[in-house]
Amino acid sequence: MTDLITLGQQAKTAAYQLGLLDTKRKNELLLAMAKQLEKSIPLILEANKNDLAAAEENGISETMQDRLRLTEERIFAMADGIRQVAGLNDPIGEVEKMWKNEDGLMIGKQRVPLGVIGIIYESRPNVTTDAASLCFKSGNAVILRGGKEAFQSNQVLVSILQQALSDSDFSPYAIQFVDDTSRETAKKLMTLNGYLDVLIPRGGANLIKTVLETATVPVIETGTGNCHIYIDKDAQLKMATDITVNAKCQRPSVCNSAETLLIHKDVAQDFLPVIEEALSEYNVELRADERAQAILKQSIPATEADWGTEFLDFILAVKVVNSLDEAIAHINKYNTKHSESIISDNYFATQQFLQQVDAAAVYANASTRFTDGFVFGFGAEIGISTQKLHARGPMGLDELTSTKYIVYGDGQYRA
Repeated sequence: MTDLITLGQQAKTAAYQLGLLDTKRKNELLLAMAKQLEKSIPLILEANKNDLAAAEENGISETMQDRLRLTEERIFAMADGIRQVAGLNDPIGEVEKMWKNEDGLMIGKQRVPLGVIGIIYESRPNVTTDAASLCFKSGNAVILRGGKEAFQSNQVLVSILQQALSDSDFSPYAIQFVDDTSRETAKKLMTLNGYLDVLIPRGGANLIKTVLETATVPVIETGTGNCHIYIDKDAQLKMATDITVNAKCQRPSVCNSAETLLIHKDVAQDFLPVIEEALSEYNVELRADERAQAILKQSIPATEADWGTEFLDFILAVKVVNSLDEAIAHINKYNTKHSESIISDNYFATQQFLQQVDAAAVYANASTRFTDGFVFGFGAEIGISTQKLHARGPMGLDELTSTKYIVYGDGQYRA
């Protein structure tokens, strides 16, 4: 069994060493990691091949296998993500503001690392390199615990990143991997007080729920994605069709894909046959309410559970609503606070939607698939935070920092 105490001690030491590095040195080490990743493509693909074979043997769906699958192109993209992180501004040491108080003290608010970050995640091996690079650039040591589906891929990826650090004369313990996928070890990681400064879960609803209920260390909740597309009565239907197909079908296994389609009653008769035909090319199963079923050629009745489900598959819940207010109320009742979109040419409708929908990312006339740290210009992301404290939305470098106050005096004492 993995000795988590040892990992924690090593991470604490590495975090201190990371805090001594300047931006130039951190960037050099990140570029070395990217280069080592590209040099090791055959090794990574072989490990991933073994994970995929095990996934197929265990009956994991094709959409979930897509989350797991690495290709040469995806590995190059992972390396490019590390390079982009290296090119981003370093938040550490940045003084956000400074002022003089009535006592003549100069008070400054400075960005500092969180310290040691634990990350528990599922399936997607690219999370390994995204998380490692973002934590490293922001001065945090990281302990990674991936799921059993991608065990060999993740293990090889971390060993490659560690090798790059060792070859560059820096501690490989800045990036560590829990080589035990048992639930018992995962739960021990969730209670590694004194070593972990924060724990970030990234995965499905069950994982998030388990971490929130079990962890005794601070947690940043990253979200499952029950995302909605609302087609307003003033929508351009061609645009609405293109966006809906993209949001549902481009990559249905990810958290920012759409799971529910809401349509205003005034356009339902015209829009539903068009979107049904477009989605039929991808064999999307439609689970509809009574009014939508009356218009659609092929659908099954939606259940109450369907409105709150993250399908991660070619399944879409469909509902006809009477008004924008009803759409907003439905979204706020069933969503997971991730990403929501309205399709409308009505300025006032879009503004109401953007202001009243409670989610980390809210769109007007665009696909929910854009909620991504790389797309937002963060280089990569540690996850999409769906909570309101500390961080919300795609978490980049700034979201992996805290602040402290630096105070300069010249002999003051408080009377």
